[in-house]
Amino acid sequence: MHFVQHWFNLADEACEEALLDSTALRRFVGIDLGRERVPDGTTLLKFRRLLERNKLGEQLFAKVGEVLQGRGLKVGTGTIVDATIIGAPSSTKNADKARDPEMHQTRKAQQWYFGMKLHIGVDSQTGLAHSAVVSAANLHDKHPLPALLHGAERRVYGDSAYASQKELIASKAPQAKDFTNQRVRNRSGEVDQTRRTKNRNTWRRTPRAPSPHWR
Repeated sequence: MHFVQHWFNLADEACEEALLDSTALRRFVGIDLGRERVPDGTTLLKFRRLLERNKLGEQLFAKVGEVLQGRGLKVGTGTIVDATIIGAPSSTKNADKARDPEMHQTRKAQQWYFGMKLHIGVDSQTGLAHSAVVSAANLHDKHPLPALLHGAERRVYGDSAYASQKELIASKAPQAKDFTNQRVRNRSGEVDQTRRTKNRNTWRRTPRAPSPHWR
């Protein structure tokens, strides 16, 4: 269930509902409704806290990467970095009468979210997720960047949240070239059309991961 939640970007309650609705997902996670119930959102939250406290989430993703590589999916020299928000209830109507102290709120596209954030490094050719970091939702995408690289990259791709981070990239992957999108608006709010065109051209050349292992 932990992987289903991250691959499909589902909040705790949404993951519970997806498993109730989908026979394929229940079969994948090994749940037989004739014998057991689908764990509820609160159980998922407690399990994720346990993984985070013991730094097991990153180890699980790394192990999956090892298994997939052992079956012929190799990590190449290009990495796509990205981050996604994992929503959680912000209500204090629970047993502890409080919000989870490890979760925070953040704003994205003029909308507020509460929860955690999953940062991930994906092989640009195979779609294999080789690195993952979990943080509070309000941590800027750029901060875990070095931890998302395996070190042998020649190219690093990402959206404008990773703009102007050549030093961070070089600290982990000194041979990598920065192919992240650059910000197109200056401090006065004017759009740099040359930079916008360059971003579009870079995005068109960015490899598309053919499999959903990182989702």
